[in-house]
Amino acid sequence: MKKIIISFVALLSIGTIACTDSFDKLNTDPNNPTSISPQYLLPYAIEKSVDRYWGGNVRFERLNIDGAMLWIQYLSRNIYSNEGDNYGITPTFYNNTWKSFYTDGLVNYQRVISQSKADGKLPNTNYEGIALVMRSWTFSLLTDLYGPIPYKEAIKGTADAPIYNPAYDSQEVVYAGILADLKEANEKLKVGGPAVSGDILYNGDILKWKKFANSLRIRLANRQAAKKPAESKAILAEILGNAATYPVFTSNDDNAVLKNTDSRPSNNEWHEVMVIGSRTDWSMSKTLVDKLLGLKDSRLSVFATSVKGSYEGIPNGLPDAIATTYLSSASTLGSYFTKASSPSVLMTYSELMLDLAEAAIDGDISGDAAAYFKTGITASHAQFGATLASDYITSLGAVSKEKILDQKWIALFGQGVEAWTEYRRTGFPVMPAKDPRAVFENNGIIPTRLPFPTTEYSLNKTKLDAGIGILGTDNMQTKLWWTEK
Repeated sequence: MKKIIISFVALLSIGTIACTDSFDKLNTDPNNPTSISPQYLLPYAIEKSVDRYWGGNVRFERLNIDGAMLWIQYLSRNIYSNEGDNYGITPTFYNNTWKSFYTDGLVNYQRVISQSKADGKLPNTNYEGIALVMRSWTFSLLTDLYGPIPYKEAIKGTADAPIYNPAYDSQEVVYAGILADLKEANEKLKVGGPAVSGDILYNGDILKWKKFANSLRIRLANRQAAKKPAESKAILAEILGNAATYPVFTSNDDNAVLKNTDSRPSNNEWHEVMVIGSRTDWSMSKTLVDKLLGLKDSRLSVFATSVKGSYEGIPNGLPDAIATTYLSSASTLGSYFTKASSPSVLMTYSELMLDLAEAAIDGDISGDAAAYFKTGITASHAQFGATLASDYITSLGAVSKEKILDQKWIALFGQGVEAWTEYRRTGFPVMPAKDPRAVFENNGIIPTRLPFPTTEYSLNKTKLDAGIGILGTDNMQTKLWWTEK
């Protein structure tokens, strides 16, 4: 089961027990534990953080389908354009995204680490390594969404010396910490080591966790390469130069995905919203449809439904009165993504290959950019069960950074948050001119980040102000640290 429900049963004491030397032992209730073991904490944290990242099913809180998937022009709204498509969001959107990643995800990953480390209650290097990977992934999402965040002093409210008002760290500091933690995670993870249960991502396959740790490290090293070239080149060289010590994804079988099920509540979040909830508010974006039609890309038939044998998208940001006129003709999201058992994707082999293609063309590694490019495109088609036309790759022409990032944008379909981050970092793909009928907030600028939560303004104002000082301005137009243009 993907979903884990942890409940506590209160004990009602009847009568009295005399004070004896065995008082503590007599008053320990085996049915009411004071701590939860990693086998229960881990799946809860994974499910909560992945669901929040992939979509969420609560209106006004859907990070992916009411935010990133619209801003990166995969989807468009055919009604309620003010719910993300016009770049407007509610405080609930950014407040609860922050809260969920910290309290449902990070707090529980940290509990697993504390229990599993050598001096913890339940030492187990594999639990510790897995939780380090997932903690790193979650911190990377937070800093890529908001910019400076509480990092070094975060999630220490229950520590021996608790910190209730954590300081903010710059993205540069957060990235340095995450990259170090992922290297440590690879060292902690021992193939053939102690068993783990409750692993709903890789079912206890430690080699795949090592591959995810190192592949994620490559993603983040590549993402910061324009700002810290020497360090990033060293990280990439270390990983790629020693496959035995630093294994990475080698096929789609290694993809980091949460395998959902046909049964509620373990179903895919998009299925919950669009099928169970009967929400039909989204159509395909004209930007994506036109791009794939122009390339004669077979992945379009997976991503979208055809209407009378053809595909049409809606321009982003149209007012409802105009957007609704497309309802009978616009393509909608393909069933590959709306089935109950559709996977929630964290990272893929295709993305890794396209990251390496970019690193090669930038001169950060010595590999063949064209070979990585071809492998990434081939893997993406295979991942989605689409047929790769024999002339598709040659028809793209000479490999360039823009073409690599265009293909990464296509390959990341569904992973709106990652695609949005790559666009904010590089400016690719180049988006078409806005439809003249569209109406946007945010001065018409595709959002560059999420605002800090209102709770931080009320509960952690002094530290927040220092964080804003690092960033510059707390709005949705401020560029983040890794921005290249």
